[in-house]
Amino acid sequence: MERLQKVIARSGYCSRRKAEELIAAGKVTVNGDTVTLLGTKVSYADTVTVNGTLIEPEEFVYYVLYKPEGYVSTTDDDKGRKTVLDLVPNEKRIYPVGRLDYDTSGVLLLTNDGTFANLMASPKHKVDKEYLVKMKGFLRKHESAQLAKGVFIDGHKTRRAVIKNVTYHKQTETSFCHIIIREGKYHQVKRMFETVGHEVITLKRVRYGVVTLDGMKKGEFRLLKPHELKQLRHMANS
Repeated sequence: MERLQKVIARSGYCSRRKAEELIAAGKVTVNGDTVTLLGTKVSYADTVTVNGTLIEPEEFVYYVLYKPEGYVSTTDDDKGRKTVLDLVPNEKRIYPVGRLDYDTSGVLLLTNDGTFANLMASPKHKVDKEYLVKMKGFLRKHESAQLAKGVFIDGHKTRRAVIKNVTYHKQTETSFCHIIIREGKYHQVKRMFETVGHEVITLKRVRYGVVTLDGMKKGEFRLLKPHELKQLRHMANS
């Protein structure tokens, strides 16, 4: 069961706010009866009409995109920059699940399922996000230990993380490592490494839960596989 205005908005007929106005104005019927009470819940077995037009629920779609650098993770951009929707043409009103920075690449999920998007984006839920980091300087063991235990950003301590596969490039005085977190605060990975004295040069999300970039090139997208979708939901709810 879902709120009537949400079902109307999801169909693509209008926005949720406009749907509320139409309900209040007596323009909506459920199973032939006019409904004016906001918050009324309906199921997909119910017949809903708006101004005499039958409302059909939009089918949910779930994509994974290998986001390249140079794209913003929004549906539009007031600066005129390219968005991730330019890479995933679809007649449905999809949007990114969370964000990757403009200069960050990697796994990005997109959907038109708001419940799923909220489930994935909520910090309460335990979905691993793994990043490959290239940074200035040599990441030392005590610094890795600090990051793993949690560091303070804007007065809040980050949750425990996993640092692994640390390697050094002596000629350029840079380090590489993988970090696994279960949060998604603004610029979190970059700011975590800044707290231990390392500026991030490049950042790529290589895994989101069970979803990886295997077999994909930058800019490519595909549908999430049923077992991936099932496992993501299970991880978030466990």
